[in-house]
Amino acid sequence: MGKRTIRLLADVRPLRASAAYRRLWVGTTLSATGSALTTFAVPLQVFDITRSPLAVGAIGLAQMIPTITVGLAGGSLADATDRRRLVLIAGCGSAIVSAGLTAQAFAGLRLVWLLYALVAVQSALAAVSAPARQTFIPALLPQGLLPAGMALNRISFQIVLTAGPALAGLIAAAPHLGLRACYLIDVATFAASLYGVAGLPATRDGPITRAGRRAVAEGFRFIAGSRVLAGAFVTDLTATIFALPVSLFPAINAERFGGDPRTLGLFLAAIGVGGLVSAALSGPVGSISGQGRAMLCAVIVWGAAFAGFAVVRSLWLTLGMLAVAGAADTFTVVFRGTIVQQVTPDELRGRVTAADYVVGAGGSQLGNLEAGALGSLTSPTVSALAGGLATIAGTVMIGLALPAFVRYRAGSPDRYGPEPAPTQAVTAQI
Repeated sequence: MGKRTIRLLADVRPLRASAAYRRLWVGTTLSATGSALTTFAVPLQVFDITRSPLAVGAIGLAQMIPTITVGLAGGSLADATDRRRLVLIAGCGSAIVSAGLTAQAFAGLRLVWLLYALVAVQSALAAVSAPARQTFIPALLPQGLLPAGMALNRISFQIVLTAGPALAGLIAAAPHLGLRACYLIDVATFAASLYGVAGLPATRDGPITRAGRRAVAEGFRFIAGSRVLAGAFVTDLTATIFALPVSLFPAINAERFGGDPRTLGLFLAAIGVGGLVSAALSGPVGSISGQGRAMLCAVIVWGAAFAGFAVVRSLWLTLGMLAVAGAADTFTVVFRGTIVQQVTPDELRGRVTAADYVVGAGGSQLGNLEAGALGSLTSPTVSALAGGLATIAGTVMIGLALPAFVRYRAGSPDRYGPEPAPTQAVTAQI
């Protein structure tokens, strides 16, 4: 029984095997917890000002445009420059934006356009930083520990998703703290992120000599020629565009539970708890070879959980459905991230990882806009239910349309995709 328990629990060997990975993991976790406070505070501030689910959903539009436009170019930049230096510069910029959010809150401004503008700049910087961060992991860990490293990254994310919203709800509800304190704490925690990245070994300039349109196009050609990558990206887009009703949370909380910020914090925390539990018990993930099929199954569970969230009425059932969604999301992200890192050659890793980030973040933001718009036209309940059911149907269709993705096994070559790009540097002209 003891051996089974060890196999069931998450594999923590990457934290022991690489001091650089350990510093990066700890610094990212602490900083992301602060960022989660801002992620909680901005939608609540917009809803307090406008009382409109559509206005909250429009935050997703403000984030999506720079995520897509900057993120794809940022991938070619990550393949053309020192990735550590790039992340440090973007991190300093993000800290300045968080300071701007803090200043507007302390000044008592009620300018929705200013909030949209600040989160747009913040999204642009994250679109440069996040993909470059992902490229650190294969360089810091041996191939055999890559799935475990991806799972530990997901544990970090779920710790943040659990602790961040719950803490934010308590801070926002406190009479002498409120949203201003959420923003201020976020600024302070950027120090941990910068420390974790600064402690990494220096990286060489990337494998291409110039970033630009041709470099981005080369990454697109690789992705378009790989049915495995295409399947992973389309599946994730289906999940996030249709079944991510976070923009509906303030309205549903107000409608069902009186609008208490602490209850709203529990919504996001429940997703985090479900994901944290599944990430902590992710030991068997490394032994699952049929990662395409497993990702499809996880997305179906995700859609079903949000459909259930739409129709239940008690708080505990609501939180339970969100926890199931969080658990499914963890497996989806780990499988997708592992597939991306296994299929992609290093000379294209920055660009493909950037596309992966754009799919994950851009899809989430578009999903928030879609859910908010449909919720304003119909009702929050109808929007959440329709999204969950559409996700289930769309995932089944993807499985039927892309059998190569369903058949993909961990570590196997992408037989249906292009040959890996040559290792020599490619000059990309602007």
